[in-house]
Amino acid sequence: MVKLLYRPLSLLSGVLGGLLAGVLFKRLWKVVSGQEEAPEATSPDHSTKQVLVAAMLQGALFGVVKAAVDRAGAKGYRRLTGDHLDD
Repeated sequence: MVKLLYRPLSLLSGVLGGLLAGVLFKRLWKVVSGQEEAPEATSPDHSTKQVLVAAMLQGALFGVVKAAVDRAGAKGYRRLTGDHLDD
């Protein structure tokens, strides 16, 4: 029964994690590049290198935030219930 509650909470934390990653990426990009917005893949105003670096940073940051959110959720679930999710 308790595992049924984990699924919607996991989805909610995933959405919130995605929003957090977006905010963090925007700040990181501004510090790294001095520009307000990261380049779009189709932007004619940016080099291929700029576009690929932006995509790499964004993907890495989203991956780290997702792993951190998933890990925190699993540890919290285990702490509250004593149950492991992979059982």
